[in-house]
Amino acid sequence: MPTPFSTSVYDVDAIVRSDKECLWHHIKPHRLFQDSEQMIIVEGRGLTVKDIRGREYLDAASGGVWSVMVGHGRESIARAVYDQLVTLGYFAGTVGNVPTIKFAVKLVQLLPRLGKVFFSNSGSEANEKAFKMVRQLSHIDPDRKGKHKILFRDRDYHGTTIATLSATGQSERRQDYGPFLEGFVAFPHACCYRCAFGRTYPDCNIECARCVEDIILREGPDTVGGCIVEPITAGGGIIPPVKEYYPILQDICRKYAVYLIMDEVVCGFGRTGRFWGHDHYDLDPEMVTLAKGLASSYMPLSATVVKDDIYGQFLCDPADGAERMNYFRDISTYGGCAGATAAALENTRIIEDEDLVANSREVGAYLLEKLRGLADLPLVGDVRGKGLFAGLELVRDKTTKEPITENEMGRIMGLVAREGVLVGRTNSSLPGNNTIMNFAPALIATRQDIDRIVRAVETVLLKF
Repeated sequence: MPTPFSTSVYDVDAIVRSDKECLWHHIKPHRLFQDSEQMIIVEGRGLTVKDIRGREYLDAASGGVWSVMVGHGRESIARAVYDQLVTLGYFAGTVGNVPTIKFAVKLVQLLPRLGKVFFSNSGSEANEKAFKMVRQLSHIDPDRKGKHKILFRDRDYHGTTIATLSATGQSERRQDYGPFLEGFVAFPHACCYRCAFGRTYPDCNIECARCVEDIILREGPDTVGGCIVEPITAGGGIIPPVKEYYPILQDICRKYAVYLIMDEVVCGFGRTGRFWGHDHYDLDPEMVTLAKGLASSYMPLSATVVKDDIYGQFLCDPADGAERMNYFRDISTYGGCAGATAAALENTRIIEDEDLVANSREVGAYLLEKLRGLADLPLVGDVRGKGLFAGLELVRDKTTKEPITENEMGRIMGLVAREGVLVGRTNSSLPGNNTIMNFAPALIATRQDIDRIVRAVETVLLKF
């Protein structure tokens, strides 16, 4: 279990000054903060983090981006990384190393319908590898010639590179970064609360899934090679599709030989109360991409896991001039970090030995129950989620579903932090609708932690 806080001493003023002078914070409009001190987190133990001023918070967002699955301060992961680094820290992924081989075996055991693992270092990169596989096969596999297009879903997020942004359904994330790559085609989201078709479940025929066939036919089935989705839309608003959705989508993909790519970067490793987000549905994807919870972000690591028959299509005879280049010509420098896979092995052991997936399921059900208890508050429009992954959509008018303003959302977030709890929010993603408060505490969360989280939110919403 996590150890107590240390007694580290910092030159607080120097660190705060250097933060303002030198550090470019992620996804933050800096001009707003030139005259104010930013939060600087210095320590974390379990679900508690401490800032440089000594203030403690309950981290209800697992490190801010839903990735510290086993909680902060796990010494056994640090020891596993240290032991590996003094033995072998790195060698390029053109060869193997022991922890990387062991973790590849573990992933194949956890994803038994898949057979080969390609390591890299971020979720964006893992998805990029999947896209490159689809694209390369559209050139070298006679049965897939020309099938280079990738379908993606509105409100889903798949990464920060130009290719993964080309496949991201969040217009504010994409704004000003174009022109984007050709061959990426959007289809509607699966959020029942804001149905793209103006329908009401279950009297809707699940049009949000069935429309994908129309899009494939419009684009040309001989041009569409892949379809990437998050099992539960994460940054786009915590959206679990209804139970009928994925079987319909999978049947359409198989009908037209379209590889289903399941982006488990956020949902994998127990976040939703099952080991994989797609385990909630009857699904058999051709590719699965992983990051975040893979090593609980103690080390950077991601993976693209594929079926054996996909891997087999890249086998070639290097002496054959026609086939000489038909292997997957890709490398990720930091996909060769042995310390990262050592961290992932220990992280996975903790998740299994402490039965954290079951805890996510059980405590997550309690989280949803408590959040649904807030549904009568004037600002709460919708409550949704699975496991320790939930969202509150805040609105000004429950009838029209008009969102509150983003300024109001920002003030609410600040007030919840003043209550000693750090929650997440949809951020710079959906124009006029970045008003979903997100909850994703580490999988070690207890009912007492949930009570504290929900009490803080309720206190703020009642006063706002």
